[in-house]
Amino acid sequence: MSAGPGRPDGVDGAEKRAGAAPARRATISDVAREAGTGKTSISRYLNGELGVLSPDLRARIEAAIERLDYRPNQMARGLKRGRNRLLGLLLADLANPYSVEVLQGVEAACHALGYMPLICHAANEIEMERRYLQLLTTYRVEGVIVNALGVRESMLKPVGGGGIPAVLIDRTVDGLDADMVGLDNAAAVHLGTKHLLSRGYHDIVFVVQPFAQVSSRREREAAFRESMQASGGAARGLTHVLDLQDEAAVQISLAALDAHLARAAASGARCALFAANAPVALRLALHLKAALGAHWQQRVALIAIDDPDWAELAGITTIRQPTREIGYRAVEFLHERIEGAALAARSAAFEGELVVRASTLG
Repeated sequence: MSAGPGRPDGVDGAEKRAGAAPARRATISDVAREAGTGKTSISRYLNGELGVLSPDLRARIEAAIERLDYRPNQMARGLKRGRNRLLGLLLADLANPYSVEVLQGVEAACHALGYMPLICHAANEIEMERRYLQLLTTYRVEGVIVNALGVRESMLKPVGGGGIPAVLIDRTVDGLDADMVGLDNAAAVHLGTKHLLSRGYHDIVFVVQPFAQVSSRREREAAFRESMQASGGAARGLTHVLDLQDEAAVQISLAALDAHLARAAASGARCALFAANAPVALRLALHLKAALGAHWQQRVALIAIDDPDWAELAGITTIRQPTREIGYRAVEFLHERIEGAALAARSAAFEGELVVRASTLG
């Protein structure tokens, strides 16, 4: 039986294409052959060394790349030059609005400086932090930005002093001499405490997650105690731990906090809660609304470090961090190290901004 019109082999063209192997991607050799030149000239064009190529050759290479739809393998090119433009970003908790906003600053700086971030979310698990740090070294990243929960100096051996530059965000690591970018924690806590005292709150409870292993939490708790001591007895200060990773412990802690608020109310003292970060503030706000009703802000004040979007909706007074700027500066520090800057470890401490809302005006 002979093939019909348009079917020289008896198979429809679409059917034939459907079973065919996908087209091979063009290589640098294909581009060189199409442009009538050598691979060295193509490499120079791709690397931006246009001054060594004649206008005619540049035009031929550009046309060949367009005709072949050539896409260079950036990873292979980077490894050949000893550079891959990859930065590792280790985050303890992406559910924290602080981390999301820092990430936005990191991405903006990476875009401006020509880097690609590899984002690792440890979900507040120390073992995941260790595994991700090991994985980042296998990817041969050019630098690492670390905002981690329980990372130890021993876990960071492959970076920092090991040849891969590292910048720490928000918290230091004992024994590691590295650049650090974050909030001026002491100034932020003093600012918040001063505001509460000026509003006449005589009983202030600083509510913080377990702080022994996290430098920023330790600094904030210590600054709170210093502020209360400096008040000369104008108000009573108490530190209260809220472990958000342990729900049973949270319930016990909130019950103890309720008892404290009841005693303060019975004595006539105006009571305020000072949340060390946004996750703590959110849990406190939800609990206070459930326990005291929609008008809880008339019974107890709440202020928090960090200014997530929901804080404005709920009328929570906050100390706003310049989180995007913190992320951006971390990449700038890392870029300078990658480019060979041999400086002593630096620290960039940003000031917080007091944003007064209804929760401290009751």
